[in-house]
Amino acid sequence: MDERGFVFGPLDLKILILTILRRLPEEIETDRLLRLCQEDGVVNYFDFSVGLDELRETGQVEIEDDWCRITERGIRNADTLENSLPYSVRRLAEKTAEKEAAAIARGNSIVARHRVSDGVCTVELGLNDGVSDILRLSVLCADEKQAKKIEKKFRRHAEETWQKIMEILSDEERAEHQ
Repeated sequence: MDERGFVFGPLDLKILILTILRRLPEEIETDRLLRLCQEDGVVNYFDFSVGLDELRETGQVEIEDDWCRITERGIRNADTLENSLPYSVRRLAEKTAEKEAAAIARGNSIVARHRVSDGVCTVELGLNDGVSDILRLSVLCADEKQAKKIEKKFRRHAEETWQKIMEILSDEERAEHQ
């Protein structure tokens, strides 16, 4: 393992992996976890793969269809060992995991999917605040290409879209002039 950064050995890397996984709300794709671990600047694919496989073999991480999650044993070990990481590495891992957890939560709050039935293409869009739906909308589309474009834009701008809809629907002046 290259020693230019702060993760110097296989044990450090395994602790880093567990530290990040412990702070995520759900499983994560293995490739995405690799990118999160590479925030240190020196973790390479080979070392990551070996470390992750060793964590799987020891029952600290479960991997299924390229998705991984930490086990109870991994959580206990992370609790015990993560303070052995250099402070700067631990803080970076915490910040990285926090940012990823927020992205996961946002992704889980947005619905954007389409379906084609009898030649009719519709897009279902939704936004959830964690308690209930705050927006649920079904839109008729010309074709799948348009549907995919709408899905992509809604995923990127779901909150802004909701705000614009609320502004339009709540605008008293607009309602009075019609």
